[in-house]
Amino acid sequence: MSDVLDQAGGVREGEELDPRIIGDYIKTVVPDISGDPDIRQFPGGASNLTYAVRFSNREFILRRPPFGTKAKSAHDMGREYKVMSKLKPVYPYVPEMIAFCAEQDSPLGCEFYIMERLVGIIPRADMPAGLALSPDQNRTLCENVIDRLVELHGVDYKAAGLSDLGKGAGYVERQISGWSQRYVAAKTPDVPDFENIMRWLQDNLKDQIRVCVIHNDYRMDNVVLAPEDPTRVIGVLDWEMATLGDPLMDLGNSLAYWVQADDPPEYQAMRRQPTHLPGMMTRDEVVAHYCGRTGLQAADMLFYRVYGVFRLAVILQQIYYRFYHGQTQDSRFSAFGASVKLLEQQCHELLQTTGAG
Repeated sequence: MSDVLDQAGGVREGEELDPRIIGDYIKTVVPDISGDPDIRQFPGGASNLTYAVRFSNREFILRRPPFGTKAKSAHDMGREYKVMSKLKPVYPYVPEMIAFCAEQDSPLGCEFYIMERLVGIIPRADMPAGLALSPDQNRTLCENVIDRLVELHGVDYKAAGLSDLGKGAGYVERQISGWSQRYVAAKTPDVPDFENIMRWLQDNLKDQIRVCVIHNDYRMDNVVLAPEDPTRVIGVLDWEMATLGDPLMDLGNSLAYWVQADDPPEYQAMRRQPTHLPGMMTRDEVVAHYCGRTGLQAADMLFYRVYGVFRLAVILQQIYYRFYHGQTQDSRFSAFGASVKLLEQQCHELLQTTGAG
């Protein structure tokens, strides 16, 4: 089973950490650490960077902002650490937080934090080689993943001390205006303007369902599965975008990543999770399962679907903007402009299919 566990790999060029600095820091905040650290890096990292730091007797995760980052608001490690620390007692899928280091005290010159390493399986674009789940197991996995989102949306955020996590009320309108402004600011000459989509979203605003904690980036590749039972979720990762918001907006975000088996090849190429496998739920089945568990009525998910796809396009465009203008040389981002075009096409297809556009 060890060959299917999620493993860190080599550190990408330009994103190396000094083992001596990291080892000295961790040994000041965690007792009884022995040996020198072996530092490896997890794949992904379009936003905050994630490293595995292994000593002879303990292993940790270190999270830090991308190198060269200036906009602290987009990579607020202190906020991420606080959210996870306060959620842990009421939402057990959060890793145990170990230590936070503020920028002014940091040997790395930036904020970072240390947390426990959850050893398990992460279902990325494809299941790990050697792990083949049956269609029934894939269905169970989908149900468990969605149930963990339902459980998060049911957290009493006031009792957890998270009332200041976000503004809460007015979330829907703020998201539409905010993401629209961000797209305009990040637009490059080689991508569509999204003007029709932004106008449609503004003209079709939904009332907020209620205020709850939302993850804002809930995908299968942000969950950890139990090694002994790969259908069971033991961890939820990447809380940097968590806030107080609307549950169906959060569901819409997740649906934007949910590429199903009958989607065309160009969408399959953008897939980040193995939702194409036999037995995996379709997007409509995800909505039905979520609503069945929460009691929410979502007869019209079109607004949330279009919002989720548009928001994903903005996120990719913001990253592509940095690549286009030479602010990063990471070749992974070179294709993001083409992905933004595909997502605009997907928005129009959603509207045309329902006769809304």
